[in-house]
Amino acid sequence: MADRPQHIVAIGDVHGEQALLQRFLDGVDALAERKDVQPAIYLLGDLVDRGPDSRGVMELATRIIAERPGSKLLIGNHDEWFHRFLADDLMPEETAGWLDQGGFETLRSYEVANVRDLEDLRRAIHADWPSHISLLEQASTIECIDTFAFVHAGIDPQRAISAQRREDCLWIRGRFMNHVGKLSHIVVHGHTPQKGGLPTVTENRLSLDTGAVFTGKLSGAWLDREAHEVTCLQVENNRALRIVEPRRLDRGLGTAALGAQDHH
Repeated sequence: MADRPQHIVAIGDVHGEQALLQRFLDGVDALAERKDVQPAIYLLGDLVDRGPDSRGVMELATRIIAERPGSKLLIGNHDEWFHRFLADDLMPEETAGWLDQGGFETLRSYEVANVRDLEDLRRAIHADWPSHISLLEQASTIECIDTFAFVHAGIDPQRAISAQRREDCLWIRGRFMNHVGKLSHIVVHGHTPQKGGLPTVTENRLSLDTGAVFTGKLSGAWLDREAHEVTCLQVENNRALRIVEPRRLDRGLGTAALGAQDHH
């Protein structure tokens, strides 16, 4: 079933790096052809801001959701900022903060001519790219399949997985990242860039944000539900998709078993 795909490829924060996302998808398609499967794509949010082509990433993400059954966008805090800007729901100081944190690059990527101000630009995006607005409106906050929870930032460890707050799913950092102890699900997420440019696995999370806009490395993970295996993947600006071994951060409880990449 499309809503319960057997193969899921989760992809970390893209931040306007359209060429990296396209390279990643090309590699996934080559792997999928060899395996004779059609994986769903779970984009873990922060499609926009900072990088050079947020509009291109939004367009590619729209096609992913439309053309690849079961695929989803897990909305990130930067995507939420953009969505709120488009809805005219940001206070002036919030707009200034977003523009300073990469929003300016996002708006510039839309290359709208003859606009006088932000309101003109907002209207132009509504008129010319309605599918981008629909993508943001229809995005998920958290998705759970088997023992995995897919989300942008993480979860509040003190709350049940079914009682998570949207703000935490989009913004949480320290309370989640520093929590030691097994959770009801292995949380597959982005938001917090990982050291060494590699995904990190602990006893309770698989962290996939490798700072693509700064490092040129976009990372993800292929979940094969039937084989109970998770394989970490990565592309670079001048390097095709390859399997990478995640950094294992053992905080006294071992690290989550990833099947094909579990060496414990």
